[in-house]
Amino acid sequence: MPHVIVKLYPGRGEEQKRKLAEAIAANVVEILSCDMSAVSVAFEEVSSEDWAESVYKPDILDKEEKLYIRPGYSLPAKE
Repeated sequence: MPHVIVKLYPGRGEEQKRKLAEAIAANVVEILSCDMSAVSVAFEEVSSEDWAESVYKPDILDKEEKLYIRPGYSLPAKE
């Protein structure tokens, strides 16, 4: 049951998010050989002001061993 969460800055349109969700789901089905009914995709909009504390530190820095693609940027994460 793959569930994919995309965290991004606000401002993308519903059509963009729908297209991305469909593309992600199609790739998950193809690569993992599962049924489309098993796949879910969600979006979480996070402001640029909250990105370091809400995403960068907990999801990137603190889980670096789980990353398959690392971002090409770094941010100071508040303690």
